[in-house]
Amino acid sequence: MPKRVLFVCTGNSARSQMAEGFAKAMGIEAFSAGTHPKESVHPLAVAVMAEKGIDISHQRPKPLDLEFAKTVDLIVTVCGEADAECAHLPLPAPKIHWDLPDPAKVEGSEETRLATFRQVRDEIERRVRELIAEIERL
Repeated sequence: MPKRVLFVCTGNSARSQMAEGFAKAMGIEAFSAGTHPKESVHPLAVAVMAEKGIDISHQRPKPLDLEFAKTVDLIVTVCGEADAECAHLPLPAPKIHWDLPDPAKVEGSEETRLATFRQVRDEIERRVRELIAEIERL
């Protein structure tokens, strides 16, 4: 049964950080990393997670560390770019892919951008809940 899950994205600033936050809040030992990490977690990711009562403001983008990846039970890629890059890496843990849109790429008003972050957040929450239910059945 997977107990340690690593969520991987390109920038490790939004999707993977939100997934890590949800998984931790639901009792899973979770981590996140990026193939090309940004400088900081996206402020709108922090804001929309706070709406759910989950504080990810202390989290920081981190590079994907292949040695660390060997210590996890499951790797979940949350964007196509990271999935493609990880396909070429010698990752020992099983990998699954969630093709989630990048809310950070959406342009427009603050409300439009927030709405997109909320949609992606809610999809991540649904998928993390499903993943945990699946893990518990194993």
